Amino acid sequence: MKRIPGMRRLYFFYLRAKFHLLQRHRHNRLVLENIASRSFLILPEVMNPKLFRTGEFLAQTLQSGQIQIPVGSKVLDMGTGSGVAAIFAAQWADKVVAVDLNPAAVRCAKINTLLNHFEDKIEVRNGDLFDPVPNEKFDLILFNPPYLKGRPRNYFERALFGEEVIEFFAEQVGRYLRPEGEVFLVLSSQADLSRIQKSFAEHGFKLATVSRRDYFNESLYLYRLTCQIHAPTKATHL
Repeated sequence: MKRIPGMRRLYFFYLRAKFHLLQRHRHNRLVLENIASRSFLILPEVMNPKLFRTGEFLAQTLQSGQIQIPVGSKVLDMGTGSGVAAIFAAQWADKVVAVDLNPAAVRCAKINTLLNHFEDKIEVRNGDLFDPVPNEKFDLILFNPPYLKGRPRNYFERALFGEEVIEFFAEQVGRYLRPEGEVFLVLSSQADLSRIQKSFAEHGFKLATVSRRDYFNESLYLYRLTCQIHAPTKATHL
């Protein structure tokens, strides 16, 4: 695993210490969490949106209306995890496609879709990034990505480590947006924000901060990304 310099390295050790000392008992068994007055069952090996903050932060911004989801729209929830963002988006959207590479997360999101009575609006699919939606376009795309340097050793760590995932997402996401579509991205101050912003700018996206939440050890940001150039159409083979 690559070394994480400075404050980001300290944050990595903070996460591990916090997990082992305070959270392991909630991660290794079924846990029922309450987020914005909704119940979510979290399975083992699935990122807990409450313990790791970013999922709950995204859900709360959706619930508060800081993310405007047009009624009848089609939404993609990338890296859905427990399905928390997909469920709050489904309150307004006509259809939500929730995608995750982690099979445990797919099972978890399906359970929470049923638990919150959105099975008629949410479709959960297993796959890597855009692979499960090869020919689809969306009005709005939500992503709570991995943003720490390092090599993930299992599905759970894939939700934390993998800066290259964001760069690939920046390169590809324009192909899956409808005209006037928007992307909402959750990031932490522990990420290399300048590098990420530069990557999106290189692919024609303008970033604007929608919301910020400060903690003693980090700040969370919700960005709105709007495409400033027309995305190329995927080539088809006859």
